[in-house]
Amino acid sequence: MLTQLPVLGGFRGYRVAFLRSDFTAGLAVAAVAIPSAIAYPAIAGLPAEVGIYSSILPLIGYALFGPSRKLMVGPDAATMTVLAAALATMPLASPADRVVAASALAVTVGVFCIAAGLLRLGVIAAFLSRPILVGFISGVSISIIIGQIRRLTGVRIEADGLFPPLWELLQKIGLIHWPSLALGGGLIAFLTLLTRWRSPVPAPLVVVAVSIAASALFDFSGMGIAVVGDLPRVFPSPSFPFNANLPVKEIILGAGAVWLVSFGSGIVGARSFGARDKFEVDANAELVGLGAANVASGLFSGFPVTISDSRTAVNLSVGGQSQISGLVAALTLTAMLLYLQDAVRLLPIPALGAILVAAAMSLLDVAGLRQIWQVSRMEFLFALIGMAGPISLGVLNGVVIAVAATLLYVLLKEMRPRDAMLGRVPGRRGFYKLHRSMNAAPIPGLAVCLVQGSLLFFNVDYVRTRLIEVAKALPANTRWFVLDASAVAQVDSTAAAMLGDLRSDLAEQGLRLGIAQLHHEPMEVLSRAGTIESIGEAMIFDDLEEAVIAFRHRSSQK
Repeated sequence: MLTQLPVLGGFRGYRVAFLRSDFTAGLAVAAVAIPSAIAYPAIAGLPAEVGIYSSILPLIGYALFGPSRKLMVGPDAATMTVLAAALATMPLASPADRVVAASALAVTVGVFCIAAGLLRLGVIAAFLSRPILVGFISGVSISIIIGQIRRLTGVRIEADGLFPPLWELLQKIGLIHWPSLALGGGLIAFLTLLTRWRSPVPAPLVVVAVSIAASALFDFSGMGIAVVGDLPRVFPSPSFPFNANLPVKEIILGAGAVWLVSFGSGIVGARSFGARDKFEVDANAELVGLGAANVASGLFSGFPVTISDSRTAVNLSVGGQSQISGLVAALTLTAMLLYLQDAVRLLPIPALGAILVAAAMSLLDVAGLRQIWQVSRMEFLFALIGMAGPISLGVLNGVVIAVAATLLYVLLKEMRPRDAMLGRVPGRRGFYKLHRSMNAAPIPGLAVCLVQGSLLFFNVDYVRTRLIEVAKALPANTRWFVLDASAVAQVDSTAAAMLGDLRSDLAEQGLRLGIAQLHHEPMEVLSRAGTIESIGEAMIFDDLEEAVIAFRHRSSQK
């Protein structure tokens, strides 16, 4: 199993000619990483330096064990919000305990990722459907925006949800620190304009530089505007972030929620970049790479990370060719941590709030929601369910709601499999759906019905009732009723019993049941259940043509 570890996969096929573009891309990735590295920890109530740690070590872990040459990892707003919800469930006595708990969650998430990758569970990436994932992340974005009220106004908000915090802010309007609000609002507008103008320099980096310069020039701290303050001027030492005070159950459950959302959203972004830049994304190998990134983060006082859309986009746009760019970015961020603290300490807190609001607004996928509405009203409803969870009941409960909504969505899709009657088109081979082909006609005396879906315990009652209804509407001269099972991928013991009962029901109507094009696994189940013997092996056909020949042969003998 250990041979599956993709060691140094991000350097495969490296050429010296890549070095210049990788170096430039690494500097660009570090530049765009600085604002989020400082701002994102605030979502989970963690100190700013933890975000820098979480932007350095994961890049090294992914460079060593990640499979992709071009994907970048780092903090993510949605993952941070789930992390904040997980930390809120734990009795943490001090900020230091909060950092240790976040690091323990990162290591646990990393272990989950590596185990899932080695067990080939990358298919879980598709577990959260796109509508629910779009809705959930949009709901998370709204939660992030509401969570910035304190940083933008200086007012502590106790209420949760969407409208209660806004109502509480109105009640405390006299406590608003208006210079902070003016600065934050102005920077949000500035970020929006820079994005629309497609600034060649990442907009958050411009805001960081401008706000630090303004803070030094106008003494924001003296005006009562909160600033980041001093950060530790040291590189973190490795440590095992588990102690007797950490609640094991909450760590495991919280890590599971973080893992599901971070990997689900991360792999969706990775596949989008892969499709655009023409490279393959192996979900199982990515699990191992993300696992190494998270373990590295947790062992050096960091928090959980995932595939970063912004950093990957910058790496691709500048021309990064390998994980050398990730290592250059890590080295640049380390230099910033050790030598640029005097500048960073002046960064105003409202600027962090503005960066987070802008990041959250980019997560709010209005275009995706509009497209889902156009494609399917039912899927749009599930997108709204995914959105309402994190807003109304908290992000951690929102994960549970998203998973439950996914299960419900799958069940509703499978509970009522479609069916169609088949017939011949004169002069053509094969069978055609009668309701779609105007020239198709049934074979006299032989009814062929296609069932489009697996037969399992939760839908067999519907299928049996539906097939009996179809049989009752057949012409009086019909003698055979053949099920086309080419689309039936699975059957279970309940379905096997149902088919036996269906044979008896049809026999009472003078119809003989047959089954054609049955796959190997369903055939095995029906054989073990005795259903094949009950129907009769003579009525089990390899294909529909064989069924037609058998029907005509037996009709000619009568």
